[in-house]
Amino acid sequence: MTRGKRENRHTKNVKKSLLDIVLWQCGYFNDKETRPKPPAQFSYPRPKLSLEEAEPTVNWINHSTFLVSVDGINILTDPIWGERCSPIPFIGPKRRHPPAIKIEDLPHIHVVMVSHDHYDHLCRASVKKLHARFPNILWITPRGLKSWFAKFGITNVCEHEWWEHSTHNFELEGLEISFTAVPSQHFSGRLGWHSNKTGWAGFVAEFGRKCGNHKRLYFVGDTGYNDRDFKKIGERFESMDLSLIPIGTYVPYDFMAPVHICPQHAVDIHTDVSSKLSVGMHWKTFKLSSEGMEQPPYDLYLEMERRNMNPHKFLPLDPGEIMNW
Repeated sequence: MTRGKRENRHTKNVKKSLLDIVLWQCGYFNDKETRPKPPAQFSYPRPKLSLEEAEPTVNWINHSTFLVSVDGINILTDPIWGERCSPIPFIGPKRRHPPAIKIEDLPHIHVVMVSHDHYDHLCRASVKKLHARFPNILWITPRGLKSWFAKFGITNVCEHEWWEHSTHNFELEGLEISFTAVPSQHFSGRLGWHSNKTGWAGFVAEFGRKCGNHKRLYFVGDTGYNDRDFKKIGERFESMDLSLIPIGTYVPYDFMAPVHICPQHAVDIHTDVSSKLSVGMHWKTFKLSSEGMEQPPYDLYLEMERRNMNPHKFLPLDPGEIMNW
């Protein structure tokens, strides 16, 4: 990704016209093979979760919004509390379940990581409410978003190009966090499709103390899959303690694949970056594609089973479910 007009390095097939959208809705891009539907009684295999207060936690609020807590520092990802993910309040995809935590009930938020500026990842009303309640939030973003935040009087924004990193000290908690922007395969733009004037990225957050404690979090953001970027991320970082990986918005496959991963490629990323634990995101909240709302965890289970991998290592949480990592 370079300054100015942003580009994906490993695919050019992301641009979709209005005609493409119409053809998709008319079934032109339908997959040739149908996916098996989840059995009526399907439940994703999961370990018995017990919380240790001293250990880091992750709480799935909705869509790609997580609350991650490490040693007294609370981090949000891609905040959306809006009823719809759309520039028009009464038109566009409507949420299917409420956020697990209201903004008014959040603990003190220190950092928000934003992967890109699409409406289902960067909600203006949510940003304004968060800023009003926590005016000292550090906003970690791809390059080009600082001017958007400035419209709301938000100046504590740290922009990154791919592979750029910044380090921040939280003296009260004695914690140092380093954020590195890493490649993703997507696009940006709020009022026009594929304007790509702002960046898109995943982020790796590394938490450390002088005493040697260390944790590594990988927030993937929205992305398609390629066999180079994620392997390179895995080479750059030894392993991930927790990865937040999309598992929804993948049908029809040929239409969605350039910019959204299916569960199979979600497992590829999980493997490429040697993730010790992964949690699924980008599903269940908004219907943005043609698969059933409950299809992603079943397809994830089938893929983990096909590879003979422990399903407890890649979990689809329920909204509001908290676990240690």
